[in-house]
Amino acid sequence: MSCGALFLMGGLVETLDYGRTIQFEDESITFFKADHILGAAQVLVEDVEGKRIVYTGDFKIENTPVLDADVLVMEATYGSPSCKRPFEADVKSLLISLVEEGLKHGVVYIFGFHGKLQEVMQILHEAKIRVPFIAPERVFQMSKVCEAHGMRFGRLISSTTVEAKELLERNEPSVAFYHMNSRRMVARGGFRVYVSGWEFNTPCRQISPKEYVVALSDHSDYDGLMEYVRLSKPNQVIVDNYRVGHAETLAKQIRRLLGIQAVPLPER
Repeated sequence: MSCGALFLMGGLVETLDYGRTIQFEDESITFFKADHILGAAQVLVEDVEGKRIVYTGDFKIENTPVLDADVLVMEATYGSPSCKRPFEADVKSLLISLVEEGLKHGVVYIFGFHGKLQEVMQILHEAKIRVPFIAPERVFQMSKVCEAHGMRFGRLISSTTVEAKELLERNEPSVAFYHMNSRRMVARGGFRVYVSGWEFNTPCRQISPKEYVVALSDHSDYDGLMEYVRLSKPNQVIVDNYRVGHAETLAKQIRRLLGIQAVPLPER
C-alpha cells in the first residue's frame, strides 16, 4: 500500500477549497485555482514576516490567476523559446469539427493523457455530440471521479461492456478514449486523433489519411510562462527541473530578459 493511501486511511490529510487558508506552525497555506486538469491548484505559503512563496504547479495562463510572489516556484514543460504557439485558431472548434467528420464514417478514437482525455469528453459533450463515449476501465473510473466533482461527459460506457464491444466491432458512430500509451496497440487503421500539447506549428496536423494531431494543451507555452513571471514580480524564481521540460533554458531566459534571479532545481 502506498504512503499516500496510508495517510488517507489514517485521516491525516486535510482537503482545502480554493481560497481557504490554514495555519501550519508559523506559516499560512492557501490554494488558488490553476487552469490545468480538474483539481489543479497553485499553493501560496506566507510566513510571519509576510514573505510569499508561490508554487504554480502546471497551468495555462489564460484562466489562471497570477499571484504576487517573493519566491516563485514554477513549471517549465514548454519553457524553451522554440515552444511558442503562433496560431490563434480556436483549437476546440477544430477538434469538434474533426470529430464530427470522423463520426460520419464510424468510431473516432482519441488518444491523450489522463486529465486531457476528460477535458476532450467535456468539450465534445458541450458541443452537443450525442454519441456514446467509450473508455477502457481505468479511463472510465477516472472519468467517473471527474463527474462526481462537476465535469459532464454525457453517456460514458466502459469498453468491457457488451454494448461497447458491439459498437466498436460494428464501427458504429461513437467516440473511444484511450491513453496515449495505447496508440500503438489500439485501432490501427481507424480514425485516430491525438491530442498533444507538443504540437506548435499548426493547430491541426494530418499525419496519414485517417490520423490527426490536434494542438490541445493544458500547459502554458513559453510566452505564457514568461508572462506569469513578469506579472508576479518575484525576487527569485525556482524552475522545476525534476520532470521533463526546459527548466535550464527558462531560468536562463528569465535572468536575461527579465533581470530576475532564476535557478533550475534540482541540479543535474
